[in-house]
Amino acid sequence: MSTPASAAAPASRAAPRGASRMRWAIIWLAFAGLTINYLDRSSISVALPFMGEDIHLDKTQQGLILAAFFWSYDFCQLAAGWYVDKVGARRSFTIAAVWWSIFTMITAAVHSFWTLIGARLLLGAGESPAPATSAKVTATWFPQRERGLATGIWDSGSRVGAVIAIPIVTLIIHFAGWRTTFIIIGILGLAWAVGWWKAYRDPDKHRRVNAEELAYIREGGARIAADDDAEAAKLPWRRLFRYRTVLGMMFGFFCLNSVIYFFITFFPTYLVEERDFSLLKLGFFGMIPGICAVLSGWLGGWLADRAIRRGVPVTRVRKTIIVAGMAGGSVIILAVIVPQAWMALALLSLAYASLTFAGTGIWALPADVAPSSAHVASIGGIQNFASNFAGILTPIMVGYLADETGSFVLPLTIIGVIALVGALNYLFVIGKIEPLPVPRRAVG
Repeated sequence: MSTPASAAAPASRAAPRGASRMRWAIIWLAFAGLTINYLDRSSISVALPFMGEDIHLDKTQQGLILAAFFWSYDFCQLAAGWYVDKVGARRSFTIAAVWWSIFTMITAAVHSFWTLIGARLLLGAGESPAPATSAKVTATWFPQRERGLATGIWDSGSRVGAVIAIPIVTLIIHFAGWRTTFIIIGILGLAWAVGWWKAYRDPDKHRRVNAEELAYIREGGARIAADDDAEAAKLPWRRLFRYRTVLGMMFGFFCLNSVIYFFITFFPTYLVEERDFSLLKLGFFGMIPGICAVLSGWLGGWLADRAIRRGVPVTRVRKTIIVAGMAGGSVIILAVIVPQAWMALALLSLAYASLTFAGTGIWALPADVAPSSAHVASIGGIQNFASNFAGILTPIMVGYLADETGSFVLPLTIIGVIALVGALNYLFVIGKIEPLPVPRRAVG
């Protein structure tokens, strides 16, 4: 059995004086890309009522249009992760951003239900490489002791993009109409793609990375192709599904997203129908859980990095962050039974924040467990593929049970229990957090 290159490193070493800090500029650029990515996908939720009037869409058609994105986005995850590992982060993120920006702008030209379905399906396919690419960028550019905060930064782009979509899209629609909205947002994505193509290189090829920073990144366990174990790099993609750790990551991430997708879909409806929020109150107070989620994601990453620098084993750090966060997400059960609206909002904010706290650990795992740098995005795509089934199933389950029972108590209790099951999965199913061992027969 071959021994893969370890992702671990001396835990307490800080970046040397004089080292460049290009890695932080790169991760903030990835954050901007994820923000635009989610702004593009979320904008239709705000624009759809106006689109429905112009092209005559009923509620059933609108629901199918919203779901269309997730079908293509989810089923492209497996190929997306493999593709990112094959062509690298520079090319994959640029091509993806150009693709999704073009189909965002094409949305401005739709004139029927079916043309809009087609645009959303192709948009979903184009956006699918973004998370796996960001995970690969983090693995390539950051030592293990800084990987948590870096993950929290890029992952928070999804929350920021969803939060800012409401005021930005509303403002553009007010002054210029919904068709102009998609053109403007699409142009923004193309501009980012140009910036990424010009700015990004791997750290060992980047002109703005000095020798001190490169040595710090490498010695800290960054997953750079030149440092890969030759046998581990040859492990076939399909073999990843034979590892208990990978299967546990798939199931656990599904559990996390089963709760998160409530906030992406039915959260506004819950506040209006169950807690009697007016449109004004919804617009103001409805942003609070999202803001808490962004800050909590950064906090989770910072705490994880601080613990690793102090010498706490990576397995203990990752599992503590993930298990505590998912257990905290289960307080969504209490949110539906407290008597006051402010209590419910506080508990929902705590639940969402806890889930993003866990998310920083979950998205750090592909870099921690990949047998080589050539498998980081593949594992990220695999776990994201499983997780996004929740985007298909959760809205259906919540909507059906809310209709059948006349309230959100039962469906939110169920997803709260799923969060607890996910916590137990990460605690007991997933073993030591380290690069997966590669038997010689697997690559021979």
